[in-house]
Amino acid sequence: MSLQQQKVYDLIGVGIGPFNLGLAAMMEETGGKDVQFFEQRSEFNWHKGMLIEGTTLQVPFFADLISMADVQSRFTYLNYLQTHNRLYHFYFLEKFHIPRKEYNDYCRWVAGQLPSCRFGFRVEKISPINELYEIVVRNVQTGEAEFYLTKHVAVGIGTSPSVPSHLEEHLGPNVMHSSQYMERKSELEQAGSITVIGSGQSAAEIFYDLLQEQDEGAYELNWFTRSKGFFPMEYSKLGLEYFSPDYIDFFFQLPEEKKEALLSKQDLLYKGISMNTIADIYDLLYDKTACGDKPPIHLLAMTELEGIELRNATHLLTLKHCVSEELFQLESDFVILGTGYAPSMPHFLLQMQDEIVWDDHNRFKVMRDYTLETRTKKENKIFIQNGELHTHGIGAPDLGLGAYRNAVIINQVYGREIYQVNKKNVFQSFEADESWKTAAVR
Repeated sequence: MSLQQQKVYDLIGVGIGPFNLGLAAMMEETGGKDVQFFEQRSEFNWHKGMLIEGTTLQVPFFADLISMADVQSRFTYLNYLQTHNRLYHFYFLEKFHIPRKEYNDYCRWVAGQLPSCRFGFRVEKISPINELYEIVVRNVQTGEAEFYLTKHVAVGIGTSPSVPSHLEEHLGPNVMHSSQYMERKSELEQAGSITVIGSGQSAAEIFYDLLQEQDEGAYELNWFTRSKGFFPMEYSKLGLEYFSPDYIDFFFQLPEEKKEALLSKQDLLYKGISMNTIADIYDLLYDKTACGDKPPIHLLAMTELEGIELRNATHLLTLKHCVSEELFQLESDFVILGTGYAPSMPHFLLQMQDEIVWDDHNRFKVMRDYTLETRTKKENKIFIQNGELHTHGIGAPDLGLGAYRNAVIINQVYGREIYQVNKKNVFQSFEADESWKTAAVR
């Protein structure tokens, strides 16, 4: 097929998750550029498999698609509430953390208002052509290919479910990743035993959901993690300041080895379990064991799942206590792996891998302004959304920084400041003041 219309778009987005959806909404508000966003799924859904009843976002509602860049936008969460006659309900709720299913509905509401967002289209190839990029897009339903030219590209890389290599081969009907939980929850009703693996928020929410329904299901419920304990995520106010543009500035300029060392010690800043979830689990455990009751529930940290062996209709799990190094085994009908997510590497970027600059760990490099570093310096850019943890720090996947990153991207597309980007956003500093350094030299 010949190049479609030979029209040149200002920006094409690949993937429509919260970050590129926010970019589309912010672009719509500016109204001055031709943009398109493509998503291979037929509709927007954010972690559909984890939309468990009663779960909330782990960030305040201000971390919607646009508020942190423009609170006057018609695409804010508060405007969503007003449109749906829920402002008074939310006012009386007096909570910052909103239901996860409502956040998903809010995003779907925004997507439904954006003609630039096209679902059911899979991007298959990106090719540099002089200063432009050619995008090959395939209609998932018809199989027809379409060709587009664009000045800039925004790649919403996102993450994919991660499973340890020695457990991957066991994935199947009764061994699943936590991302599939809600889609397959009905299959667990007849189980005699269920084991949850992991110590993050997803594993905790699944364990709590199963714990609530254990009396009805009458199953044995186990929860194991190799972490040192079922510990809460760091959520103090000064700790939260690490999720700011200021910390990105500090982190970005560090040498690669120092970045790696920092990230390895910051797990509890963006992993772990919320204090409220831990409290809910403990309260329910207390209630279930009142009056001498001893339900079949087992929690054990410092324990790694080493192997799974299928035995008729159940599985034999081999586990190892990380401290005592003792091995033990137990049977479980279902295993749910809350083993987290890993950055995705889109195949269309691999097709231009010779053009991309890679670091010592075979990861692409991302510049401070979120552009992919390439060997050929181009005026037009490929922007990376949520694929820059190793270059920009722990805030990369945080919803609260999405609008900020999109503001930086949009200002580059326009070549001027459309959205204000402030320099000082937190009370603390992350490195010594220049005047102090000068005094020390004297």
